[in-house]
Amino acid sequence: MKKFRKVLDGLTTSSPVNPGGSPGCGSAAGTPSAAPTPRELEIQETLMSEHFQICKTVRHGFPYQPTALAFDPVQKILAIGSRSGGIRILGRPGVDCHSQHESGAAVLQMQFLINEGALVTACADDTLHLWSLRQRLPAILHSLKFNRERITFCHLPFQSKWLYVGTERGNTHIVNIESFILSGYVIMWNKAIELSTKTHPGPVVHLSDSPKDEGKLLIGFESGTIVMWDLRAKRADFRIYYDEAIHSVSWHHEGRQFMCSHSDGSLSMWNMRNTAKPFQVTFPHGKTQRDGRKESCKPILKVEYKTSRNSSEAFVIFSGGLSYDKAGRRPTLTIMHGKAITVLEMDYPIVDFMVLCETPYLNEVQEPYAVVVLLEKDFVVVDLTQSNFPIFENPYPMDVHESPVTCTAYFADCPPDIIPVLYSIGAKHKKTGYSHKEWPVSGGTWTVGSQTYPEIIITGHADGSIKFWDATAITLQMLYKLKTSKVFEKPKTGDMGRSADLVEEDPYAVQMISWCPQSRIFCVVGISAHVILYRFSKHDANTIITSLELRLQCEMEDVISPSDTENTPCFSDPSGHSPQPQPPSPRSNTPDSVRDSIPCLKVKDRMIRMPPGYQAELVVQLLWVDGEPPQQITCLDLNSAYGLLALGNCNGLAVVDYLQKTILLCMSTLELYGSADPFQRLTRSPRKNRQSTSGLTELSDNQVSLDLERSKSPTSDHVNGHCTSPTSQPCPSGRARVPGGPEGPRLARRGPGRPPFRKAQSAACMEVSLPVSSLTEESRENSFSRSRSSSVSSIDRETKEAVTTLQFAESYGRKSDSLPTPCLWVGTSLGLVLIIPMSIPTDEQERQEDPVTVAPTGTVLMLKGSVLRFGFLDCGGALINSPYEVWRDQHAPDDPDRPRKRKLVNFSPSSSQEACGDGHLAVVCSERQAKVFYMPSQACLYVHNITESSFVLRADVVSVSNSVCLACFCANGHIMILSLPSLRPLLDVSYLPLTDMRIARTFCFTNGGQALYLCSPTEIQRITYSQEMCVNLQETLGELFTPIETPEAQNRGFLKGFFGGNAQTFDREELFGEASAGKASRSLAQHIPGQGGIEGMKAAAGGVVGDLARARIALDERGQRLGELEERTALMMTSAETFSKHAHELMLKCKDKKWYQF
Repeated sequence: MKKFRKVLDGLTTSSPVNPGGSPGCGSAAGTPSAAPTPRELEIQETLMSEHFQICKTVRHGFPYQPTALAFDPVQKILAIGSRSGGIRILGRPGVDCHSQHESGAAVLQMQFLINEGALVTACADDTLHLWSLRQRLPAILHSLKFNRERITFCHLPFQSKWLYVGTERGNTHIVNIESFILSGYVIMWNKAIELSTKTHPGPVVHLSDSPKDEGKLLIGFESGTIVMWDLRAKRADFRIYYDEAIHSVSWHHEGRQFMCSHSDGSLSMWNMRNTAKPFQVTFPHGKTQRDGRKESCKPILKVEYKTSRNSSEAFVIFSGGLSYDKAGRRPTLTIMHGKAITVLEMDYPIVDFMVLCETPYLNEVQEPYAVVVLLEKDFVVVDLTQSNFPIFENPYPMDVHESPVTCTAYFADCPPDIIPVLYSIGAKHKKTGYSHKEWPVSGGTWTVGSQTYPEIIITGHADGSIKFWDATAITLQMLYKLKTSKVFEKPKTGDMGRSADLVEEDPYAVQMISWCPQSRIFCVVGISAHVILYRFSKHDANTIITSLELRLQCEMEDVISPSDTENTPCFSDPSGHSPQPQPPSPRSNTPDSVRDSIPCLKVKDRMIRMPPGYQAELVVQLLWVDGEPPQQITCLDLNSAYGLLALGNCNGLAVVDYLQKTILLCMSTLELYGSADPFQRLTRSPRKNRQSTSGLTELSDNQVSLDLERSKSPTSDHVNGHCTSPTSQPCPSGRARVPGGPEGPRLARRGPGRPPFRKAQSAACMEVSLPVSSLTEESRENSFSRSRSSSVSSIDRETKEAVTTLQFAESYGRKSDSLPTPCLWVGTSLGLVLIIPMSIPTDEQERQEDPVTVAPTGTVLMLKGSVLRFGFLDCGGALINSPYEVWRDQHAPDDPDRPRKRKLVNFSPSSSQEACGDGHLAVVCSERQAKVFYMPSQACLYVHNITESSFVLRADVVSVSNSVCLACFCANGHIMILSLPSLRPLLDVSYLPLTDMRIARTFCFTNGGQALYLCSPTEIQRITYSQEMCVNLQETLGELFTPIETPEAQNRGFLKGFFGGNAQTFDREELFGEASAGKASRSLAQHIPGQGGIEGMKAAAGGVVGDLARARIALDERGQRLGELEERTALMMTSAETFSKHAHELMLKCKDKKWYQF
């Protein structure tokens, strides 16, 4: 425990203006005021570096770009491989694990070692990997890298340790699963086909052993050649040459016939007795045309042929095969059962599918009960036991990406009653028609840990929808869905032009969300420059939505006078981008007069019935001005205790009283300074309709054209032509700010989901381009790019000062204040902080009637870089939470005994400071720097330069281990933790090598040492930076492997076992082992030992549960071996008794015979 002492002596004024007139970056620069009595501030900091560690916890959502599918029918767990080398292993709800191949190569195929707790993956870099699933975090035990041949297909027979591997050259190799070494036994393509064949058969596309005889291997080549290879005799039993290319092969369980799917949309059936030609060829979706020919059909990519005891007819299930002339039809899965053909249309292309069967043995009646269908963007399981083939309700959160995610918010330690309430409301709107049977992927075990607390994740989407997710423990379950588009009228075809300049496809896309869990008030910021305020109610209501319109358009230009580099350290690094003309909007032919004082969207102005849940109460919209669309909203804050809502953009600030439905303040950023402007402004004549710099890029999924450099003639009105508060004054004429000298332009910056920005840096500048609703897949996947700026000597370096962050708090607006009052802290893109005090009536009746007074005081603090976050601590170092209103249902029936009154919970800084006296600490973090100020004196106690080579994208003041710290995420992928209030670096980890736009837009910290971000367009990655949580992670994850007895084969009896069993069984070890087959060439494949054996056991050793599980597994295996030994002993005893009996009978028979009688 370390004590930090700071003597507050000789406190100075807050004005950062020096006598020489140049701005400074700290609040201590200025004329000293009367020094108060020296006071010693003692704060004990408990957080140390050892309290922090970064690790991933769990990944939610649908695996992005899936490529492969596998299922263990005994363990009942499922694996999905992806193009980026990821593996998701799913079991019962709570059993959800993500692992990653270090190479990042796409997963081509996967095979479970059934009931062995292991998985084999074949990747696009021609490497085989053996994963151990017997610990909570899977690990690679072995890898085998093929050097000269490319892997195309793998097959692992049930209860075999020899893996068949087919290659692009047409050869088949055999790998020992235990040692992961190639066998010397190789089936060469030129030996598999006839010597007279002149063409290469193509890559191996199928391998399977015959259900009737394990010593026979069926090899399918892409060209249409099929070979039945006798493994013992090392020769081909028969060869089939078919005209059409083969995509897949499936056996009948008796091993007498098999079915092939072909590239012409046909299915061919082959009988083992006569392989000269197929005994049946069908085109399931090809109709006969008038000329007698079949319609041309698409390839059938996969077919499965399964039998059932209850029906003499087999199931034939396949994907594809539709005729080409049916354009626009969705991808289909066809189920043929007898004469009945059912076609299931899918929303996305089918990647792979698997039929789930009751038995793992291929030579038994399969009894299919479900089909797992892996789509490009969805995961569906179809129930085969019911005639209408319903789908199962998916327990996993696979629909995170139902509409592209545009913003996220993470709330830990929520009020305990909020999750049940949201779930009960959301359950009423769930879809019906699902199968009533239990979810078939039910493997693994998971229990809720003891140290859990309510957590909620909120996602905003491109279609304007909001989803609330229960994220308690490591699970994710959707609670409630809200559609913000229902607030607006559906735009007519002609009206789309109003918002088309802002957004192309998604006018309702969500940019930001602000939620107060205690009061249950929810605010949404949309891309069309609108804010919607919702209140929660358990009752439906008929209401009219109030609409307020703001004319928040900057109608002036300000110029910053030239100054030295040393005097303007708040600007960006010396590098800039010259403005380039932007092409005019294709919809800009409409006269300017038509697009003046109108919003982008039209709010419904009629009585609306709202169901229980979140109900819209107020909509605030920014208006078009003189034919130019409103700038997007960059920041928002809401305070339920004050009943106020504040929003800002690159033009200015507005404060709305949502209780009285009035606008209190609507001012440009320059007006907020008054006489305390830290820069000298030089007035110039306005230029009309200046185009924006084309270098500005969007923080949204749409590349939206926005004019940041607009300047207009002054107007006298702010809201519908009238001043709506005593503090809103007509905008004087002026010019936009220009940083002088070599500093270059300081363009408006914003965090995730905020207005456009570009960060200019030294030679290699980081260019941020965050997409929102996405026109193309590439635009969504824009990443941070490094480029060299060639426009350092830009002539026109104008920019506006954007409001980048806002926060309501009980604070001190002036140095002379003795008591804290409600204040609004405002941070700007130039690193300036303004404190605006407010006078709010305390009586409930007066609050509804009397106006709220907002009076900017000119108090200014300064930092380097755009301001991102505020936080407030008392003099003991504890976090001061914002005051809030306790939730009350406004639409509940009136109770005369208990009138509904506002109940406020206030966290005043002076309430717990008898020992420390008055005052509190203010933490201000910008994209470059963090400072801690003492209020009300505004003295800077601590300063820390977070980064010089990059910039901070996200910063939050969070609670960890009963203390407080500042968590920062930088554009270069670093995660930094700073102590509070001393700003000591506690952690600096390069978590991501280079951050892309999606991560920058969605990264957020929360209390308890947790954070999340969107790691792909369809997946949410949760991480922790708490050492305690990293240590306890093993206990919170689910067990992937549970000891289960392998079901016995039906045809395995005592007599067959005693007399040698099935004559067709053979010893693979004898055939493929080194003793008989020899060693494979070392140059063919390279064995790479994995770290999973040691690390996996270390990971599994992290807890009593792991010890018990291992002991249980070992006991089960020992019992199994003892059982096998006992059975062998019984067989030997029976054999010995039989031999003794025969010997005794022979002895008696020969006892009395003479020698000559033999």
